[in-house]
Amino acid sequence: MHIFNRRTLIIASSAIAMALSATSPSFAADKKTLAFVVNVPADFWTIARAGTNKAQAELPNYNIEFYIPGEMSAAAQKKILEDLLARGVAGVAISPVNPDDSTAILNEVASKAVLITHDADAPKSNRLMYVGTDNVAAGRQAGELMKKALPNGGKAMLFVGTMDAANARERSQGIKEAIAGTNIEIIDIRTDGGDQAKAKANVEDTLTKYPDIDLLVGLWAYNTPQIYNAVKALGKAGSVKIVGFDEDQQTLKGIAEGVIDGTVVQQPYEFGYQSMINMAKIIEGDKSVIPENKLQIVPTQIIDKSNVKEFGENLKKVLAAK
Repeated sequence: MHIFNRRTLIIASSAIAMALSATSPSFAADKKTLAFVVNVPADFWTIARAGTNKAQAELPNYNIEFYIPGEMSAAAQKKILEDLLARGVAGVAISPVNPDDSTAILNEVASKAVLITHDADAPKSNRLMYVGTDNVAAGRQAGELMKKALPNGGKAMLFVGTMDAANARERSQGIKEAIAGTNIEIIDIRTDGGDQAKAKANVEDTLTKYPDIDLLVGLWAYNTPQIYNAVKALGKAGSVKIVGFDEDQQTLKGIAEGVIDGTVVQQPYEFGYQSMINMAKIIEGDKSVIPENKLQIVPTQIIDKSNVKEFGENLKKVLAAK
């Protein structure tokens, strides 16, 4: 089975997700548990899982578990966190769907375990640190791709799961900063609530309502593949520009084909690996891993047709590593 197949993700049939131990399906009572909680089912997290697997190999005294909510909601994440607290979890790394509405449960976790955020931050909570992208800076990189795609300006639509998430707000902010003073106009930002069928429908509706639209931008990992699929299905490949985020296999394929102009990639592998290693060190009394500003920024990179082949080959090696 291909590593990027969505069946490789663990998706619950209810609000709480099933956890997979990175080493064994059974819970080891004599080991402390570290949990990695994500925000939405997406192939992006397969790469992060490879990072937690590496951490597990280096942390034999810990039991690492990986959680994917059955739906993208703060309520689903809250149920996972409550279950983890009941089981006496030692550390949690989470990408909060709605950090402002989750402060109470995040602080409850922080009062009983090591809490860090990854991918999307919750600075109002008592989390010890954030491991992830500078999303405003990443948004600026996407804005540069937009300017390159539309040197004379044009109309653009942005697509994302929810604007409640900090990374969505920050990326859109960075984009707006980068395109300020140009003739690029953002018509709107369409959200899909983490529903990939709706994500594709949002693109189809946009192409129908705005047949002369110039550029479509996907802010989350699954948005760009859905833009790609909708554009291809409607025969718009080549006539509408596409800019995205992350390294979904379809996104890389679209770049190689020339259908997608470029994507801003993060390093989810490092999100998974660094989160687990940092939590273990903090639990063992080493707080030197916590930066003074509580932000461990993982760099991003622009991938376009000039470097997509090399990037794809390197990514396969990372995912194939045991």
